[in-house]
Amino acid sequence: MSVFTPVSTEELSPWLGRYAVGRLVGLQGISAGVQNSNFFVTTTLGRYVLTLFEGIPRAELPFYLHLMAHLARHGLPVPAPIADRDNEYLGTLSGRPAALVRRLSGHSEMTPGADHCARVGAMLAGLHLAGLSYGRRQDNPRGAAWRDVAAARVRPFLPADEQALLDAELAFQEGVADDRLPQGVIHADLFRDNVLWDDGLIGGVIDFYFAGHDALLFDVAVTVNDWCTTPGGELDPSRAEALLAAYHAERPFEAAERDAWPAMLRGAALRFWLSRAEDFHLPKAGEMVLVKPPAEYRDILRRHIAAPHSLPV
Repeated sequence: MSVFTPVSTEELSPWLGRYAVGRLVGLQGISAGVQNSNFFVTTTLGRYVLTLFEGIPRAELPFYLHLMAHLARHGLPVPAPIADRDNEYLGTLSGRPAALVRRLSGHSEMTPGADHCARVGAMLAGLHLAGLSYGRRQDNPRGAAWRDVAAARVRPFLPADEQALLDAELAFQEGVADDRLPQGVIHADLFRDNVLWDDGLIGGVIDFYFAGHDALLFDVAVTVNDWCTTPGGELDPSRAEALLAAYHAERPFEAAERDAWPAMLRGAALRFWLSRAEDFHLPKAGEMVLVKPPAEYRDILRRHIAAPHSLPV
């Protein structure tokens, strides 16, 4: 979350009149994240998050908003979108598509232990199972097609050794038959800063705007790479086992997923190396923008290549 398009209280107050959420009390920009413009909004009736969508085509946005509504109906702690008086989730503000969602309680845990990872694993499995009944479909926006385009865009900025790493990994991933794995809706960005903790429990799972239809195992790999990695880029065995065992208890892994696990870890690392390199070398202009260093995921990829991991459950 970032702020690329500013919003004033003079603009927001009449816009909120289309919703049954009370009158505006406070407005604050959110600096974390990299894709959209986000604000905390406080009204006389509650606390919300306002998102202005900067790069996602308007036609694709109903997929994300209705997905969050679907998951919220299934009891998952996600930010349910707020419908306006015309029963629409998506509006327009400051020339951008805009949506208002309920603000969830809690804070991010950036130094998780095995217990945190176990809860995240169980929650992710529940999200995948609930998503199986979601009627809309949209491909993973950061899937194979995007990967090839992003690689071509960032390759000229990389030193020779990183170009060689990138070329070799792209060739490897071309041979991964992930379409044979169980498929469904994935969050695709379940990092530590996208989970809110409230008194030891998960109070919220946020930022669904990279979600799409893909291999469920890819989502597990994205999550493990963030939640279970040491500062040196290695997987912490206790945290990884806790997360994967809790996930497996809710949705057991299939034999094909066990075989594909090392490749999924590599593919998930490549995805975030590329996206961070793109943000770093080709940044978007913005008022408050967070750009994360790409080297972290380059190094995670190198470690997965050097020492492949098996599913411990």
